[in-house]
Amino acid sequence: MSEGSKGLTYAQAGVDIDAGNLMVEKIKPLVRSTRRPGADGEIGGFGGLFDLKAAGFSDPILVAANDGVGTKLKIAIDAGKHDTIGVDLVAMCVNDIVVQGAEPLLFLDYFATGKLDPNQGADIVSGIAEGCRQAGCALIGGETAEMPGMYHGNDYDLAGFAVGAAERGQLLPTDDVVEGDVLLGLASSGVHSNGYSLVRRIVEKSGVKWADRAPFADGPTLAEALLEPTRIYVKSLLKAIRETHGIKALAHITGGGFPENIPRVLPKEFSAELDLSAIEVPRVFLWLAETGGVAPEEMMRTFNCGVGMIAVVAAGQAAQVAAVLQEAGETVTPIGRIVPRRDTGVIYRGSLAL
Repeated sequence: MSEGSKGLTYAQAGVDIDAGNLMVEKIKPLVRSTRRPGADGEIGGFGGLFDLKAAGFSDPILVAANDGVGTKLKIAIDAGKHDTIGVDLVAMCVNDIVVQGAEPLLFLDYFATGKLDPNQGADIVSGIAEGCRQAGCALIGGETAEMPGMYHGNDYDLAGFAVGAAERGQLLPTDDVVEGDVLLGLASSGVHSNGYSLVRRIVEKSGVKWADRAPFADGPTLAEALLEPTRIYVKSLLKAIRETHGIKALAHITGGGFPENIPRVLPKEFSAELDLSAIEVPRVFLWLAETGGVAPEEMMRTFNCGVGMIAVVAAGQAAQVAAVLQEAGETVTPIGRIVPRRDTGVIYRGSLAL
């Protein structure tokens, strides 16, 4: 190589190692804020550590889950609001763990982008840390990937990975679901993180801009209202499970809505009979159904329609379980019961107030 000539650098190829290091320094305090018994290490190593014995487990079964946020990310990107999408990322993983009766213990994230902005990255991780605090799990590590040419413009993607544990013999669902068990619906915080490809099509059809006031809410912009984070049910459900021993099964109402998610936790000889008229449907779903001309059946298989979690509870303990959940901050409504198997896993009575 002739004197004075210079070879290419990684930065010239579009990857800024210094920006990555800056982001790590920015998020270290956020990671520390999620410490819990069993996890107290610093990020930056090649792997995260967790001590199950220090967390209080003697004979644990591990439960793992991973998920993303889907096209809700596009709203965050288009609106330039990145500080809550991490809550959704955590929620989608830890809510899947708690439905199995397990306590979420640790979380790792994967953040991929075409051009790393350390401030944007720190905003995203601030939401992840908030979600971990709500769930009581530790953010013990993650990966930030700057991949020029893979993502267009300001686009990025997120994936989350959570691990929880339950003592052997205490997993859900139990094997004693019977006819007459009660279905308790726990209110959602909104659309959560499913159905956003349809949401975005409806918004496009409506002509309402992200910065306009939301037609279905008092005060926030459309983007802010639709970015309302997914509710994390972990602490309230663990409290009810441990204090009442009355919860037999839990269904996280995500993609596929009622007809896909409830049968996943029921024995094949039973169906769930839902009283749709008992469900208080939030205004956002009324607006989506009306503006998009979406049929009730499509609403129920795409969205949570106001119920983000369903608990199957022994009839004699339904009031006790509901009281514990309400004391923990949940809005709880009896929305149905377990019946002998019919043609489908979910039977509808009444209709949604759309």
